[in-house]
Amino acid sequence: MYRVSPFVRHFAWALAAGSVVATVWVNAAPASYYDAIEARLAELALPGWVATTPISLTPLVVVSNALMALFLAFIGKELWEAVVLERGPLQGQARAALPAGAVLGGMLGAALVWLVVGTLIETAEEAAFGTGWTVALGGDVVLCYVLGRQVFGAGHPALHLLLLIVIAFDLLGLAMLGVATVAFGWHLLWLGLPLVASLGVWLLFGARAHAGASEVQRRRAFALWPYVVAGLVSYTGVALAGLPPALGLLPVIPAIPHADRTFGLFAEAEGFLHDPLNRLAHLVVYPLAIVLFGFGLVCGGIDLGAYAPTTLTVLAALWIGKPLGLLVGAGVAAVVVGGSLPVGIRRRDLGLIAGLCSMGFTVPLLALDRALPGGAVTEAARLGLGISLLAGLVVLGLARVLRQ
Repeated sequence: MYRVSPFVRHFAWALAAGSVVATVWVNAAPASYYDAIEARLAELALPGWVATTPISLTPLVVVSNALMALFLAFIGKELWEAVVLERGPLQGQARAALPAGAVLGGMLGAALVWLVVGTLIETAEEAAFGTGWTVALGGDVVLCYVLGRQVFGAGHPALHLLLLIVIAFDLLGLAMLGVATVAFGWHLLWLGLPLVASLGVWLLFGARAHAGASEVQRRRAFALWPYVVAGLVSYTGVALAGLPPALGLLPVIPAIPHADRTFGLFAEAEGFLHDPLNRLAHLVVYPLAIVLFGFGLVCGGIDLGAYAPTTLTVLAALWIGKPLGLLVGAGVAAVVVGGSLPVGIRRRDLGLIAGLCSMGFTVPLLALDRALPGGAVTEAARLGLGISLLAGLVVLGLARVLRQ
């Protein structure tokens, strides 16, 4: 079990610092805070066949829609390697069954509880039936890792299973947000751009990195600029199609040459690998700390007076629906498919993982503005996401009691 690189902790501190500054600011001077994050930097008036409405660039839009695409690509790379590389944690049906069942069960549980509780207690006129159910599907990789490291220890295999499950929650949750909120029409044809970009860069460059390739072919395949260009084209297509722009870089990841084996999720040993996929990941490590601070600053400001029924809906979905669904899904996978817990992980460890997954912050914050109508409902949901982080402290205390 290889050690997780310390940069993940740096990400968590950067995100927390930005959120704390934003929370103090929005409660002390809300007008200036919202003026700052919604200040119009530029407005792009594109032709009607490209985009039906002008695109206003604000700090909120730039960070959440553009820069956070780097973060989603960064964690997407880890999930892709876990699936396809030799000795990856999802290699083989038996090894993949339990994490897959846990993720699907957790998402289904969160969605069902959101719908039920929201129907019973929601009073806001703008919150129609089912509004916002995709908010609770995502999680928070960096905060789960920091608390999970305290719960399990730096080298415990449960820490890697936790990271795997939360990454899947994040990526699938944002993908479900796109499916649930996209307006179907001709603009979906823009999704051809990610397909062309991925397939084209693979055929022209990525496919030349095979073992029998000449030195010239390998140098061409290991150049980084083709994959950067393909990523920009893919991002443009996803954004113009009306899907969450933060997903825009993910389609190119399978086309980028990668290492032959994995050392584990966010393994420190990957810093010594020189394949294009790992080199691109190394280049964005330090900028991502700044991006996450900025994300916390523009999206993590919690209005402490924003309590409303939506706050309870968020907490019920995260604290009840997601952990119970995760445990039930893992149990069903174990019975039906024969999936088993990885070596070194006990059932109570899975329970602690379920508790940590009941926190939701980074990706749910990304989903707020798209899944909810805005105004008081959105701020009430943001408050619920902030309160949900208390679950991590409860799990940490429980783990210490169990160790004693």
